[in-house]
Parts: sequence; structure tokens; C-alpha cells
Amino acid sequence: MGDPRYDTYMGHGPKQLPHWEHWSCPDAETYLTGIDAYDHPKLCRERLAKLYPELGLGIPAADTPLPRPEAQQDKGWGRWGGVYRDHWQQHDASHRFASQEDMLKFSPLAQGDFSGWHVVVDGDYSSEEIIYQRFRKQYPAEWGDKAPAGSSASVGFYNTMFMWPMLVFGYENFMMLCLEPEFERIMEEFAEINRRVFRAFARLPVNFAICHDDIVLTSGPVVSPAWMRRFIFPRYEEYWSLLKAAGKDVIFMVDGCVDAFVDDVMACGARGIISEPYTNYKAMARRYKDCFIAGEGDNRVLMRNKPDEIRAMVESMAETGRMSGGYMMCIGNHIPYNVPGEAIKRYLEYSRELAHR
Repeated sequence: MGDPRYDTYMGHGPKQLPHWEHWSCPDAETYLTGIDAYDHPKLCRERLAKLYPELGLGIPAADTPLPRPEAQQDKGWGRWGGVYRDHWQQHDASHRFASQEDMLKFSPLAQGDFSGWHVVVDGDYSSEEIIYQRFRKQYPAEWGDKAPAGSSASVGFYNTMFMWPMLVFGYENFMMLCLEPEFERIMEEFAEINRRVFRAFARLPVNFAICHDDIVLTSGPVVSPAWMRRFIFPRYEEYWSLLKAAGKDVIFMVDGCVDAFVDDVMACGARGIISEPYTNYKAMARRYKDCFIAGEGDNRVLMRNKPDEIRAMVESMAETGRMSGGYMMCIGNHIPYNVPGEAIKRYLEYSRELAHR
């Protein structure tokens, strides 16, 4: 039996539509399994894997109890799954830079090592070899330099280009600085860092690279298409061509409504896009035959927990799935900690019943 995720990535997915869920709801795990996800995280996940193998969630190595959220300190940066954030990346710029003028003098290449910077994928980016060795440890040694044929083995990277300045300087500072002439040098230096990253990724034993960049809001583009086509999309084309030359395909991940940039992203070489329900997936499926697409499901529907509404959402998702061999079931704006377990169960059961080609 083949890998349904691989088959779907490549646009010839199985009859039953597979899932790719952004899962961070321990209470739902408890609801679905009857095993407390905090007292017995391993047993809970093992039971969940038997009940809903389509979720493909990881299983902890040990059954060590986890701290409950009510025993943790809420520092005002929000909760993710069972934990409160201990930082928020965009607040970090204030203690590193005295002013926006100071930011314009910053050299990403001179810094090189971003360990502890809270840029999501922290680490040393001083050389391609350092990057390669760090990521290579994630894969079995016996694979050598090539992933098994037909497997969905992948590498993910959060800062494909746009996220670097946003996370280093903070969102508001980035917006204030991105049109300054001095900012071009900074973007060129971030581009060189990512050139190292993608050269390293081209050597990894993977078949896919999941490239993330939040280039849009729920309302559409963050910055002008002209700015994007000068500083961002040419880099995507360059980096993804390195991967494609090494036999790897690219999945682009982006929050918000990506309608304005779908054609740009696909022209740069992506196999497809995983985004949020604000994006028009049926239009994407019509325009790009059997491209990979995921993220059409909406957690706001789950939050309301109305059976008929959840069923209608799944029916609409299945309709799109029948338009594209690359479609995956996915609640694109995530399944966070406060989604009712009952609603998630309905979504999963309706998907089993209705989500097939």
C-alpha cells in the first residue's frame, strides 16, 4: 500500500481524502479517547492513533504527566495547546535594537547565529554545512542522502523569506522600514542566509520541503505586489529550483487569504498551497489541475458546534476534493485548545462518511 500523503502531494490522491490537521487541542484528545491527555499523554495518543489513524499524530516516548494550563502562568502571549507561550517573537526586537535607525544598521550575515532569537527555527546559520548537519539528524542514518521512493518524508522551514525581517524586527518595525533604501541590503543578506538553507535542504534525504511564509493577512497582502515581486518571489523561484533540481517538490504554507498571490507562488515552482479558509480553494483547484491544496476547513464552524453546519462544511470540502487529486482535509485556521471535542468528533466522522472521491 502506498503512502496516501505522498500520493496526495503529487496530485493522484486516494479515494478517501486524507487529513493534514494543525492539532493543538488536548481536551479533545481526552474527549475522543476517554484517557486524560495530561495524566497519560502517551496512552492517550496511542488510543487516539487506533481510533483516528488518519490524524497521523505523533506519540510521546514516555507517559510522563504534563503540567495543566491552570497550573501555568499566563504571561499574556496566548495559549498553544496545553501550554502558555513564554515569549512572543515580535516583542523581542525592543531589547536588541535601540531604535529603527539601529535596525537599519543590522547585518544578518554578521550575526549568523540566531540561537535564542525566537525566530521560530532558531539556530546557527553561519554556513551551509552547519545547517545541513543540524537538519540531517532528523532522518534515519540508513537513508543516506535519499529518502525512500514514494514516501512523504519532508523538511519544513518557517522563514522562507518574508518571515525573517518580521520576526527579527517585529511586525510594526518591519512595516515602517521595508520601503527604506537601506532595507534592500538587509533583505539581500537574509537572502544569502536562506541560500545556505536551501542548498543544505537540497542535500537532505527528503522528497518534499514545506516552505512557510505568512505573506498575507486574512484580508489579503501585507505589502504591495510590487514589493513582493521585487524582494520575495524571485527568491522563491531561486530556492525552489535548487530543490527541484535535487528531485524534491515544494509545498507552500501560508496563513490568511492568499488569493492575490496564488499565481505567483505556483509560477515560482510550488506543487501547491496549504492555507486558511479565507482562500478560494475551488478557484485554485479549477486553475491548477491536481495541484496540492489544503486548509479549506474553518474552526469557526467547529466552535459553533452545529451538526448540520459541520456536515455542510465537510460536504463542501469533499466537493473541492473531487476537483483535485491533491486535496487534503484540513481545518486551515487550526484546531486550538478551545474547540469542543464533540465538534471535532463530528468533523472526523463526517469526513469518514463524506470525504471521498
